[in-house]
Amino acid sequence: MNLRRDVFQAIADPTRRAILLLVASQALTAGAIASNFDTARPTISKHLQILTECELLEQEQNGREIYYHLNAKKMKEVADFIEPFRKMWDDRFNKLEDIMKTYKTKK
Repeated sequence: MNLRRDVFQAIADPTRRAILLLVASQALTAGAIASNFDTARPTISKHLQILTECELLEQEQNGREIYYHLNAKKMKEVADFIEPFRKMWDDRFNKLEDIMKTYKTKK
């Protein structure tokens, strides 16, 4: 059975978010990524598989090693989707802050 991976379910996991942060600055092998975690290597391999299926990570073969690096284009798609929500919440918090300032000055 071939399950379709959801990018937001993938980034909901804290280990996968940590992996994305690790590979954001440089490509790393699975072993190098796994060395940063206190978990079994097969577990990290599963996380890498999920991130690759969601196209958040890309693989590049270099000799016998496979390097994982961030897919910036896919990350931008995620950021672009989230941006309107961020703006909406910023506006709401700014309005709340204004109300609180008004409330404090009236006391």
